[in-house]
Amino acid sequence: MSNQTAMTEFLLLGFSDVRELQILHFVVFLVLYLISLLGNLLIITAIALDHHLHTPMYFFLMNLSIIDLGSISVTIPKSMANSLMNTRSISYSGCVAQVFFFFFFASADFAILIIMAYDRYVAICQPLHYETVMNRRAFIQMAASAWIGGMLYSALHTGNTFAIAFCGGNTVDQFFCEIPQLLKLACSDSYRFEVGFLIFSVCLASTCIVFMIVSYVQIFKAVLRIPSKQGRHKAFSTCLPHLFVVSLLFCTSALAYLKPTSSSTSGLDLMVAVLYSVLPPMMNPIIYSMRNKEIKGALSKWIGWRLITKNKLSMFLLQ
Repeated sequence: MSNQTAMTEFLLLGFSDVRELQILHFVVFLVLYLISLLGNLLIITAIALDHHLHTPMYFFLMNLSIIDLGSISVTIPKSMANSLMNTRSISYSGCVAQVFFFFFFASADFAILIIMAYDRYVAICQPLHYETVMNRRAFIQMAASAWIGGMLYSALHTGNTFAIAFCGGNTVDQFFCEIPQLLKLACSDSYRFEVGFLIFSVCLASTCIVFMIVSYVQIFKAVLRIPSKQGRHKAFSTCLPHLFVVSLLFCTSALAYLKPTSSSTSGLDLMVAVLYSVLPPMMNPIIYSMRNKEIKGALSKWIGWRLITKNKLSMFLLQ
């Protein structure tokens, strides 16, 4: 395969050549995938059906859950299918789609997390101005900017990556089409522009992280002035998990995309990829919402209503 036009498929990294371990990988990823699907779908359902949760914070949470559903669905199902069918192949167009949608959801995810930090900053540090600053038009525009910006950003990365001629084989040393591993297959120095763009992206993300840290410093100062111990606990329980998730996503992504690539894959590469591509979509529902009384209350009411409706229907059919 001497150039890009001759490339019809890529071979993804298999977790093992042993059939029993392939089945184990399938089962583990299936469990993680179902946990993520269930958690995020419950959050979306609770927020959509309870009008008390139609606020900026929960609107952003619902967007985050939708993004997480898309993000984990880009990588996990293909890896599961390959393990189940004992194959490693992914078509060229499938690889392009994976890169585009993964970057799209990942960048939109990061943008929503930064917006959520700003939302908490305004709510805690400027409570009297919250309804003015975070009005309906403003928070819808913020969310739309995250989605549109993610799409444009992903299109640039995908276009830069697949404009490169590949002549280093077709084996991708990762369980999905990851840009650093694809760049290892590039001919000569044709990949340098995309590497530069990746470095610029990390610098831009670092600027956002600095903005978020400054916001949280102000938030923590305001929280420590709250006289109520319960109020301080509620504020910290909202902010600290958010800070943890953003730090995990940023640090693992930066490590994956800035670490010099080796000629062969390593356990660290695989672990980092799982940490930033699989763990956040699964953990976000637990960290943000399942510990949230309003979300749990909305889910309890919805489940109770469903059970009552089902019982009434059963009684009607038995009559």
